[in-house]
Amino acid sequence: MPRPRNQAERRAQLIDAAARAVVSIGATAVKLRDVAEEAGVTPASVLYYYSDLQELFSAVFEHGAATYFVLRKEAIAAAEGPVEQLQACIRSGVPWPGKGEESTRLLFELFPVALRNEAVAQAHRLFFDRQTELYRRILAHGQDGGEFTLTGDPRALGRSFVALEDGYAMDLLVGAATAAEIESRLFAHARTVTGNPAFG
Repeated sequence: MPRPRNQAERRAQLIDAAARAVVSIGATAVKLRDVAEEAGVTPASVLYYYSDLQELFSAVFEHGAATYFVLRKEAIAAAEGPVEQLQACIRSGVPWPGKGEESTRLLFELFPVALRNEAVAQAHRLFFDRQTELYRRILAHGQDGGEFTLTGDPRALGRSFVALEDGYAMDLLVGAATAAEIESRLFAHARTVTGNPAFG
């Protein structure tokens, strides 16, 4: 690993190394020495910047979630109108091979950590809420403009989209569905909850 110019750079390098180790080995199997080897440093060097592996996992999840969220926002911002924005929001949440699959796998590998680590649990709740809000805004905008006839409250429907994404992503990660099948299922859900045939 190149010598960092400052502590922030070293922390970023360790986050990247830990993320690679988690995707390769799995969060439940990764040891401190695995991260150190991936980063090209000693375990003691890792502990200089993070008190333990759990603190590092928390930083990895926050970084991964923030990157994932920014990409979703950019995809939505590039679309015009609620129909196109909802399509973009759905597509940006599908773990396409070579695109979103690895980032999705990273976050899913870290989900079990949230059951034992309050910092990761809090980051996960925030991540879920922020994605829900993306959907809520689009759905409310479409409803206000008369393009959507919603079957329920925009926020509740937004949460249903995020929950479905998580469930369908697990299907993909275990080989039970393809990205194209997931998109089709989510579009069918969009058609049902919005009453708009554009999601056919």
